[in-house]
Amino acid sequence: MKAKFSRVWMAAGVCAALGIVTVPAMAAKSAAAPSAAKADAKGDSKASAEKPLPSDAIASVNGVAIPKVSVDAMVKASGQPDSPQLRELFKGQLIANELLKQAAQKQHYDTRPEVQAAVEAAKTMIVTRAFMTEHLKAAPVSDADVKAKYDAVVATLGENEYHASVIAVRDAVTAQTVLDQLKKGSDFAALARQYSQGPNAAQGGQLNWVSFKTPITAGNTQNWPQPIAEALVKLPKGGVSSEPLQIGDQLWILRVDDKRATQIPKFEESAPLLRKQLEQVAMEKATAQMIGDLVKSARIQQ
Repeated sequence: MKAKFSRVWMAAGVCAALGIVTVPAMAAKSAAAPSAAKADAKGDSKASAEKPLPSDAIASVNGVAIPKVSVDAMVKASGQPDSPQLRELFKGQLIANELLKQAAQKQHYDTRPEVQAAVEAAKTMIVTRAFMTEHLKAAPVSDADVKAKYDAVVATLGENEYHASVIAVRDAVTAQTVLDQLKKGSDFAALARQYSQGPNAAQGGQLNWVSFKTPITAGNTQNWPQPIAEALVKLPKGGVSSEPLQIGDQLWILRVDDKRATQIPKFEESAPLLRKQLEQVAMEKATAQMIGDLVKSARIQQ
């Protein structure tokens, strides 16, 4: 039973990735089932007059062939072992998708303005992506680049790292209400879920582990607001900020959930993620360069 559910969810993911409408498994199975009853109802003479399927098709829906390569693509995208059962599942999805498409076209849904706009938007995205894939030349990321990034990150870490939670509210009255309830022993995470409009409120306001070089200086706070970083390194484990901290248009109440000596991951463990980040930066730079070059040769009126 577990394997059956796994195939259904996997099929849904493949359909989404390939832009195919996902239909319930029972409907797909029904669509792929042999139409013997239908043939009997219409008479053997009409059924026998139907043209045989083309050699490169696995089914036909009202004369429209479903090519075998479509099933092949779905099997490949699924990452699952090829099997007759898997192919039957995907064939049913394709048949059901074709039935739905034909029904929609029969009622002229394809002529609706919102549908045409969506089609044009999808076409633009696909054409743009194909162009960028072929012409975008991002600078390669070397092993030395990855090691330099690792060393730079390690250099920003302090002696200790902190695990904090935060409750962020928009007015002083609510902030004082939260502080008063904390003094009475109320649970910080429950108050965060109730009052916070800040990060990870649904998870009790918990933030990621972070480490800072001390003393705290501007620009060296791991992209955290400087007042938060300064308060964090001063509070003891379990400590809560006695006053709300002004962060933009919010008031933050901070708690240090845990504190420990900074744990620096090994280079080998960090390298894949760092490489991916550097490749993303290189791609963004190459994209900006490409657009800049196109702007130079374009006439743009605003």
